[in-house]
Amino acid sequence: MELIEMITNIMTKNGLVMSFLVVGAVMAVANLLGKATRGRIAGSAIAIVFGLILALIGGLATGGEKGLSDVAMFSGLAVMGGGMLRDFSIVSTAFGASLDEIKKAGLPGILALFIGVILAFIIGAIFAFAFGYTSAADMATIGAGAVTFIVGPVTGAAVGASSEVVAISIAIGVLKSIVVMIATPMLAKPLGLNNPKSAMIFGGLMGTTSGVAAGLAATDERLVPYGAMTATFYTGTGCLLCPSVLYLALTMFF
Repeated sequence: MELIEMITNIMTKNGLVMSFLVVGAVMAVANLLGKATRGRIAGSAIAIVFGLILALIGGLATGGEKGLSDVAMFSGLAVMGGGMLRDFSIVSTAFGASLDEIKKAGLPGILALFIGVILAFIIGAIFAFAFGYTSAADMATIGAGAVTFIVGPVTGAAVGASSEVVAISIAIGVLKSIVVMIATPMLAKPLGLNNPKSAMIFGGLMGTTSGVAAGLAATDERLVPYGAMTATFYTGTGCLLCPSVLYLALTMFF
């Protein structure tokens, strides 16, 4: 018992180190399972499913609100999964991109950003209305969640949506991310995802940085920086448009 207690204390006091160990173990198992599918399902997609299951288990076990990080020895996951390290990881992908290739995207890349954000918002808002959410604030928040799971909460906070609606927007964004991860390798050939320009346009249309990065990694890892680059701009564009122009457009009708 003393040995177990000592190990538990060490794990609790070094929460961030423990979080890296847990995530590393989950990724290792997920990548093995991904290889077993012969690349049809990206290891990152499997890892996200594992993460959601662990979060559910942690929440049920502690009655908390932060998933597995509510367990003392896994408290470092709250830091590792926080905004600072997330944004650092996203920004770091840009260092693998070539400026000359980025310039080639030009106008199509810019148009892809706006088309992707507006189209996702409209689809999300339509689904929200179909399921009985008829206020402009609720429709805008759920529509923003269809943009990404980051834009959803940002929009919800700005327009005063309820916590229930914000949670729905996050769930929609996570679902979109998983679908993009799984579908990208399957659709890469018919979509022509074999060069930096197409990867940037794809990232601009889809927008979910985690989904695009994981999907392109399973397709061709050299394309990841380009897809992640425009996907990152997509999130920023969504945070600007959804709580302002697109929300105001909804208020004209609802």
